[in-house]
Amino acid sequence: MPELKTLGLFLITALAEILGCYLPYLWLKEDKSIWLLVPAAISLTLFAWLLSLHPTATGRVYAAYGGVYIFVAILWLWLVDGIRPTLWDIVGVSVALIGMAIIMFAPRSS
Repeated sequence: MPELKTLGLFLITALAEILGCYLPYLWLKEDKSIWLLVPAAISLTLFAWLLSLHPTATGRVYAAYGGVYIFVAILWLWLVDGIRPTLWDIVGVSVALIGMAIIMFAPRSS
């Protein structure tokens, strides 16, 4: 069960990070309201806080989180940007998630 909690936390963390970066993008590139920077800042603060909730070493968390971030970014590409992932996108996501699983869930000696 800790594996599902870890994955869920990583997914929420990745969403907070992507949203926190996407909103300024809308302001800068799509001529949207500067007020989007307020929820962006809140989202990025939430992202940093969520990363701190993992009980393992921060370097390991950051490294493994990258794999989940890649998955969520490709999902964002498809659902928000409307660009269907290629076979190579899916292969890359698979490799990243396997790496994340190895880093986070490998047996460790105390």
